[in-house]
Amino acid sequence: METFLQLVAKDLYAKIGNDLSHTAIVFPNKRARLFFNEYLAAKTDRPLWSPAYVSISELFRQLSPLKLGDPIRLVCELYKVFREETHSEEPLDDFYFWGELLISDFDDVDKNLVEADRLFNNLQDLKNIMDDHDFLDKEQEEAIRQFFHNFSIEKRTELKNKFISLWDKLGDIYRHFRANLAEAGIAYEGMMYRNVIEQLDTDRLRYDRYVFVGFNVLNKVETRFFKLLQDAGKALFYWDYDVFYTTLPRLQHPPYTHEAGEFILRNLSMFPNQLPETAFDTLRKPKKVRYISAPTENAQARFLNEELRLNEESRMKNQELPCGVTAQPNSKLKDTAVVLCNEALLLPVLHSIPQEVKNVNITMGFPLAQTPVFSFINALTEMQTIGYHAGTGRYTYETVLAVLKHPYTRRLSPKAEALEKQLTVDNRFYPLPSELKQDAFLEQVFTPQNGIAALCGYLTGLLREVAVIYRQEEEESEDIFNQLYRESLFKSYTLVNRLLNLIETGDLADVRTETLKRLLNRLLTSANIPFHGEPAIGMQIMGVLETRNLDFRNLIILSLNEGQLPKAGGESSFIPYNLRKAFGMTTIEHKNAVYAYYFYRLIQRAEHVTLLYNTSSDGLNRGEMSRFMLQFLIESPHPISREYLEAGQSPQHNRHIDIAKTPEMLQQMYDAYDIHRHPKAFFSPSALNAYLDCRLRFYYRYVMGLKAPDEVSAEIDSALFGTIFHYAAELVYKDLTANGKEIRKEDLEYLLKNEVKLQDYVDRAFKEKFFHVPSTEQPEYNGTQLIHSKVIASYLRQLLRNDLQYAPFRMEGMEQDVKEAMEIDTPQGKLTLQIGGTIDRLDSKGDTLRIVDYKTGGTPKTPESIEQLFTPAENRPNYIFQTFLYAAIMCRKQSLKVAPSLLYIHRAASDSYSPVIEMGAPRQPKLPVNNFAFFEDDFRERLHSLLQEIFNPEETFSQTEDTKKCEYCDFKRLCKR
Repeated sequence: METFLQLVAKDLYAKIGNDLSHTAIVFPNKRARLFFNEYLAAKTDRPLWSPAYVSISELFRQLSPLKLGDPIRLVCELYKVFREETHSEEPLDDFYFWGELLISDFDDVDKNLVEADRLFNNLQDLKNIMDDHDFLDKEQEEAIRQFFHNFSIEKRTELKNKFISLWDKLGDIYRHFRANLAEAGIAYEGMMYRNVIEQLDTDRLRYDRYVFVGFNVLNKVETRFFKLLQDAGKALFYWDYDVFYTTLPRLQHPPYTHEAGEFILRNLSMFPNQLPETAFDTLRKPKKVRYISAPTENAQARFLNEELRLNEESRMKNQELPCGVTAQPNSKLKDTAVVLCNEALLLPVLHSIPQEVKNVNITMGFPLAQTPVFSFINALTEMQTIGYHAGTGRYTYETVLAVLKHPYTRRLSPKAEALEKQLTVDNRFYPLPSELKQDAFLEQVFTPQNGIAALCGYLTGLLREVAVIYRQEEEESEDIFNQLYRESLFKSYTLVNRLLNLIETGDLADVRTETLKRLLNRLLTSANIPFHGEPAIGMQIMGVLETRNLDFRNLIILSLNEGQLPKAGGESSFIPYNLRKAFGMTTIEHKNAVYAYYFYRLIQRAEHVTLLYNTSSDGLNRGEMSRFMLQFLIESPHPISREYLEAGQSPQHNRHIDIAKTPEMLQQMYDAYDIHRHPKAFFSPSALNAYLDCRLRFYYRYVMGLKAPDEVSAEIDSALFGTIFHYAAELVYKDLTANGKEIRKEDLEYLLKNEVKLQDYVDRAFKEKFFHVPSTEQPEYNGTQLIHSKVIASYLRQLLRNDLQYAPFRMEGMEQDVKEAMEIDTPQGKLTLQIGGTIDRLDSKGDTLRIVDYKTGGTPKTPESIEQLFTPAENRPNYIFQTFLYAAIMCRKQSLKVAPSLLYIHRAASDSYSPVIEMGAPRQPKLPVNNFAFFEDDFRERLHSLLQEIFNPEETFSQTEDTKKCEYCDFKRLCKR
């Protein structure tokens, strides 16, 4: 395969010879010059005077006395002109982002040499000049007629009036803006182009000849520039195309012009090609073309890994080498290009390159937004703006956590991780800067900043700190990502410092903080970090625009989806489409034709073409192949294979787990629960409920001693909600029983009227159980916590109202630990163990002792019998099992009747509500358990059997059959249910 640049190098050398010192070769971009120079040097073994290489934009900059202005400064200059011309008081914050749009329109006006006075006349005058339409061709005239037909000036609306009033000023703004920039010696690119072409003297050009290579669409300035040099005899033109899309007859009748050849045909007629047409019939030569659909974007990267590895292994295996010559890996990989239509695939692709591929040249910039420094700047900016409340002098938990978790913070502060955990454990949702400044770096990070200049200085200072540590630790590292991350720090520092300079010079002095954040984010997200490599060696990874002028034998294009090529949507503009079309400005059709050319030109010389697209429809992606793929599917002179990638799936077969009790395990259990060895060991209701619900869960937790990792969370889950309520209730009754155990009606009535006092109990419970702050400090609730606080306060009132119906009564105990020793038979003999737990509340009235267990959630259940409490089932009443266990213990500890009770706070609104547990079969009268003595023997007998079963070597620890109980199990990942 002979590439286009090889053809140009061959022809140019034949025409000019060894001395090209007076020749400038102009490319659309910089990439092609590196390949061309290699091809040119290969044409001779004698010394060669190299030509000058320049891109078209560089050439215009060299010819202009003006300098290209900083984009931010340009918008600021435009804002000054806008205010002068319109007398508007609109702040720069609101103007900035559509100011960029206006400059883009001015740029297009100048690059296409539009008569701005005619374009920006008000619409009524513009309609009047239709009588004098000598400057318009028929197509342009029809475009303007269509615009006025749709716009209907006569039927004005408020929106149209606003549009016309702004349009009236655009001409003045355009002229005033250009004059101010010229006085300052700067310009936007279109203004620079126009300035060059209006003052160009071809006799004073630096080089004798200019060779224009590989251009396609030309704006009016470039066209006139080419024409002037052509007339002066100083220009040579090399156009790259294929007769397939320029001159071959099409299938349609009448024949149509292929969109890929639209601009090339125009260029060839004006500027004849130095190469003959016979050199451009390559697309019909034999090719292997594959269309591959992939279920996801990342699946394409995984396919690339396998494809490259197999190809390289096959090439090395089949390579014929002379005796004694060693195969050099990647010797032909420079003939392979991976083209990314979706540049977000760059990172997955880089991680998918197999080890066999040693040399990779990446012509795309690496997005700065995918580096750690981007998230670091975002986290710091958010924390110092929306995350800091100047009124309270506090930061917000979420923004502080984002900074503390960042790897840069962890690297520079040894205390960052511990501080993060402590804030979460203590639920410090509004920490003070003073409690965050635990070392020198954290002091710098958590110093509040006031104003945009201070914020930018703060960011540059921290970026310097990070850069220092990177230089110290990774200076010798050859890892490509570490090099990129160091480069990204420098790039970010430069961008932030640029903003700081504009603030200090006054250009951005008046912007709001939010605007500065948007500006900074836009600069960072649009920035790329260049890769350093040798372009002529190894496989190429590139974006679509980087492929111009280059040819590859093996071509793999990823994400060739509709919406990616061509890019979806048009660019916003103040100039309506019909007027853009009428005045010869850039329209969406131009862009589609340009992308069509890129596609067909890229595949025309390739021998192996693999095109992949993503079939998933998510976000903006519709899961369709590009229109160019569909078009080529019909037009292609070659057979096209259709292939499909499938996500590999390995279905998991969950095996049933059944753990037998070994002698060693039983001995371990004896040792753990024998109260003679461990007096504090006991079986709690939670442990016994765990066994009844799932024996395997009991084994993991209470035999093996496994625990779920402590997940520190800032959320108030149902368990923590219940803990806070329990503690608040305990505080209430401690105060009520400070002078005796009796709870009187008048005390409850008084407290129910004191909203402040009740809320204080709740606040104290939050401080103790949630915020972990001193009692003197006021808790800082966020929105969700405030709601929880109010709900708990309402539950307290409901508890007091319920107790008001029961009063007077005596409070016998709160959060009281109770235990009882029991003896069971085991294969090793008698074993004495304990049962027990913590009772929420014990109260007495008359001859009855109530065991009260508070419940802030759930639904009351009515057991049919004691047996049901010990029978594993989906709806087994485990709360009642717990209360009955406490009742059985208390029956042996005192002489009063014991009434086990469950007080469902959220359901206790009625005056007749009773927390006493009832029992009874369905459709039978329910009987309250006012005296547990009637059920004690049956309960103890079954409890004794349950404990003996736990220590029975014949019984295994097996999984539950009720998978609903697995949903929130801590050991779900272990048993893989």
